[in-house]
Amino acid sequence: MSEHIAGCVKNNRDSQKTIYSSFYGYAISICDRYSGNNDDAVEILNDGFLKIFKEIHKYQPAYADTVASFKGWIRKIMVYTAIDHYRKIKKHLNGHVDPVTLQIAYSQETALDKLSYQEILTAVQQLSPAYRTVFNLFVMEGLSHDEISNKLGIAEGTSKSNLAKARMHLQKILLKRTEQEYKRNAV
Repeated sequence: MSEHIAGCVKNNRDSQKTIYSSFYGYAISICDRYSGNNDDAVEILNDGFLKIFKEIHKYQPAYADTVASFKGWIRKIMVYTAIDHYRKIKKHLNGHVDPVTLQIAYSQETALDKLSYQEILTAVQQLSPAYRTVFNLFVMEGLSHDEISNKLGIAEGTSKSNLAKARMHLQKILLKRTEQEYKRNAV
Protein backbone atom coordinates (compact mmCIF):
# COMPACT_ATOMS: atom_id res chain seq x y z
CA MET A 1 0.00 0.00 0.00
CA SER A 2 2.80 2.41 0.90
CA GLU A 3 4.27 2.10 -2.61
CA HIS A 4 0.92 3.10 -4.17
CA ILE A 5 0.58 6.06 -1.81
CA ALA A 6 4.12 7.13 -2.78
CA GLY A 7 3.17 6.63 -6.44
CA CYS A 8 0.14 8.87 -6.00
CA VAL A 9 2.37 11.57 -4.51
CA LYS A 10 4.33 11.37 -7.80
CA ASN A 11 1.03 11.59 -9.73
CA ASN A 12 1.43 8.03 -11.06
CA ARG A 13 -1.84 7.07 -12.79
CA ASP A 14 -1.44 3.35 -12.13
CA SER A 15 -1.05 4.00 -8.40
CA GLN A 16 -4.05 6.31 -8.44
CA LYS A 17 -6.09 3.64 -10.21
CA THR A 18 -5.01 1.04 -7.63
CA ILE A 19 -5.91 3.31 -4.69
CA TYR A 20 -9.26 4.21 -6.30
CA SER A 21 -10.11 0.57 -7.03
CA SER A 22 -8.96 -0.66 -3.63
CA PHE A 23 -10.97 1.85 -1.62
CA TYR A 24 -13.93 2.43 -3.94
CA GLY A 25 -16.34 0.15 -2.02
CA TYR A 26 -15.36 1.63 1.33
CA ALA A 27 -15.65 5.22 0.11
CA ILE A 28 -18.95 4.76 -1.74
CA SER A 29 -20.52 3.24 1.37
CA ILE A 30 -19.72 6.48 3.21
CA CYS A 31 -20.95 8.67 0.36
CA ASP A 32 -24.20 6.68 0.03
CA ARG A 33 -25.14 7.57 3.60
CA TYR A 34 -24.86 11.29 2.89
CA SER A 35 -26.47 11.41 -0.53
CA GLY A 36 -30.05 11.26 -1.70
CA ASN A 37 -29.32 9.05 -4.68
CA ASN A 38 -26.56 7.11 -6.42
CA ASP A 39 -25.63 9.97 -8.76
CA ASP A 40 -24.97 12.30 -5.83
CA ALA A 41 -23.02 9.58 -4.03
CA VAL A 42 -20.79 9.07 -7.06
CA GLU A 43 -20.32 12.85 -7.37
CA ILE A 44 -19.26 13.06 -3.71
CA LEU A 45 -17.00 10.04 -4.17
CA ASN A 46 -15.25 11.47 -7.21
CA ASP A 47 -14.85 14.90 -5.60
CA GLY A 48 -13.44 13.14 -2.55
CA PHE A 49 -10.92 11.15 -4.56
CA LEU A 50 -9.84 14.32 -6.37
CA LYS A 51 -9.13 15.85 -2.96
CA ILE A 52 -7.31 12.68 -1.88
CA PHE A 53 -5.04 12.71 -4.92
CA LYS A 54 -4.45 16.46 -4.63
CA GLU A 55 -3.60 16.30 -0.90
CA ILE A 56 -1.97 12.86 -0.65
CA HIS A 57 1.46 14.43 -0.29
CA LYS A 58 0.26 15.69 3.13
CA TYR A 59 -0.86 12.25 4.31
CA GLN A 60 0.99 10.88 7.32
CA PRO A 61 0.01 7.50 8.80
CA ALA A 62 -1.54 7.98 12.23
CA TYR A 63 -0.39 4.54 13.38
CA ALA A 64 1.55 1.46 12.27
CA ASP A 65 -1.26 -0.18 10.30
CA THR A 66 -0.92 1.80 7.06
CA VAL A 67 -4.13 0.48 5.48
CA ALA A 68 -6.31 1.21 8.51
CA SER A 69 -4.70 4.62 8.93
CA PHE A 70 -5.25 5.42 5.25
CA LYS A 71 -8.88 4.26 5.47
CA GLY A 72 -9.41 6.66 8.37
CA TRP A 73 -7.93 9.48 6.31
CA ILE A 74 -10.17 8.57 3.36
CA ARG A 75 -13.22 8.46 5.63
CA LYS A 76 -12.49 11.94 6.95
CA ILE A 77 -12.09 13.36 3.45
CA MET A 78 -15.28 11.68 2.20
CA VAL A 79 -17.29 12.99 5.17
CA TYR A 80 -15.97 16.52 4.68
CA THR A 81 -16.65 16.29 0.94
CA ALA A 82 -20.22 15.20 1.72
CA ILE A 83 -20.58 18.19 4.05
CA ASP A 84 -19.32 20.47 1.28
CA HIS A 85 -21.87 18.87 -1.06
CA TYR A 86 -24.62 19.51 1.50
CA ARG A 87 -23.55 23.17 1.79
CA LYS A 88 -23.63 23.51 -2.00
CA ILE A 89 -27.18 22.10 -2.07
CA LYS A 90 -28.20 24.29 0.85
CA LYS A 91 -26.81 27.38 -0.88
CA HIS A 92 -28.55 26.39 -4.10
CA LEU A 93 -31.86 26.03 -2.26
CA ASN A 94 -31.23 29.31 -0.38
CA GLY A 95 -31.70 27.44 2.88
CA HIS A 96 -35.26 26.42 1.94
CA VAL A 97 -36.21 22.97 3.13
CA ASP A 98 -39.68 21.70 2.38
CA PRO A 99 -41.65 21.17 5.59
CA VAL A 100 -42.31 17.54 6.39
CA THR A 101 -45.64 16.63 7.89
CA LEU A 102 -45.15 13.75 10.22
CA GLN A 103 -47.99 11.58 11.36
CA ILE A 104 -46.64 8.33 12.70
CA ALA A 105 -49.10 5.51 13.10
CA TYR A 106 -48.70 3.36 16.16
CA SER A 107 -47.69 -0.17 15.39
CA GLN A 108 -46.84 -2.86 17.88
CA GLU A 109 -45.11 -4.99 15.26
CA THR A 110 -41.50 -4.09 14.65
CA ALA A 111 -39.58 -5.16 11.58
CA LEU A 112 -36.25 -3.68 12.59
CA ASP A 113 -34.65 -7.10 12.82
CA LYS A 114 -35.75 -7.86 9.28
CA LEU A 115 -34.25 -4.71 7.74
CA SER A 116 -31.23 -5.09 5.52
CA TYR A 117 -28.44 -2.53 5.25
CA GLN A 118 -29.76 -1.56 1.80
CA GLU A 119 -33.28 -0.97 3.15
CA ILE A 120 -31.97 1.26 5.93
CA LEU A 121 -29.72 3.10 3.48
CA THR A 122 -32.66 3.63 1.13
CA ALA A 123 -34.71 5.06 4.00
CA VAL A 124 -31.90 7.42 5.04
CA GLN A 125 -31.50 8.56 1.43
CA GLN A 126 -35.17 9.63 1.42
CA LEU A 127 -34.48 12.24 4.09
CA SER A 128 -33.96 15.85 3.07
CA PRO A 129 -30.28 16.84 2.72
CA ALA A 130 -30.39 18.80 6.00
CA TYR A 131 -31.92 15.94 7.99
CA ARG A 132 -29.74 13.28 6.32
CA THR A 133 -26.51 15.18 6.97
CA VAL A 134 -27.22 15.87 10.64
CA PHE A 135 -28.42 12.28 11.13
CA ASN A 136 -25.24 10.83 9.61
CA LEU A 137 -22.91 13.17 11.49
CA PHE A 138 -24.60 12.44 14.81
CA VAL A 139 -25.43 8.74 14.49
CA MET A 140 -22.74 7.44 12.17
CA GLU A 141 -19.81 9.77 12.87
CA GLY A 142 -20.54 10.30 16.57
CA LEU A 143 -20.28 14.08 16.49
CA SER A 144 -21.96 16.23 19.14
CA HIS A 145 -24.57 18.83 18.24
CA ASP A 146 -22.00 21.53 19.02
CA GLU A 147 -19.54 19.97 16.55
CA ILE A 148 -22.27 19.56 13.93
CA SER A 149 -23.38 23.16 14.31
CA ASN A 150 -19.79 24.34 13.82
CA LYS A 151 -19.19 22.14 10.76
CA LEU A 152 -22.47 23.00 9.03
CA GLY A 153 -22.76 26.61 10.13
CA ILE A 154 -26.13 26.09 11.80
CA ALA A 155 -27.40 26.69 15.32
CA GLU A 156 -27.02 23.87 17.83
CA GLY A 157 -30.80 23.90 18.29
CA THR A 158 -31.24 23.45 14.54
CA SER A 159 -28.96 20.42 14.69
CA LYS A 160 -31.02 18.91 17.51
CA SER A 161 -34.27 19.69 15.72
CA ASN A 162 -33.04 18.23 12.43
CA LEU A 163 -31.94 15.05 14.19
CA ALA A 164 -35.32 14.65 15.91
CA LYS A 165 -37.15 15.26 12.64
CA ALA A 166 -34.84 12.86 10.80
CA ARG A 167 -35.57 10.13 13.32
CA MET A 168 -39.32 10.73 13.13
CA HIS A 169 -39.23 10.76 9.34
CA LEU A 170 -37.18 7.53 9.27
CA GLN A 171 -39.69 5.96 11.61
CA LYS A 172 -42.48 6.98 9.25
CA ILE A 173 -40.66 5.58 6.22
CA LEU A 174 -39.89 2.29 7.96
CA LEU A 175 -43.43 1.92 9.34
CA LYS A 176 -44.85 2.50 5.87
CA ARG A 177 -42.49 -0.14 4.48
CA THR A 178 -43.51 -2.56 7.24
CA GLU A 179 -47.20 -1.99 6.53
CA GLN A 180 -46.67 -2.57 2.81
CA GLU A 181 -44.76 -5.77 3.49
CA TYR A 182 -47.45 -6.94 5.93
CA LYS A 183 -50.16 -6.33 3.31
CA ARG A 184 -48.17 -8.23 0.67
CA ASN A 185 -47.68 -11.18 3.00
CA ALA A 186 -51.34 -11.19 4.09
CA VAL A 187 -52.54 -11.64 0.52
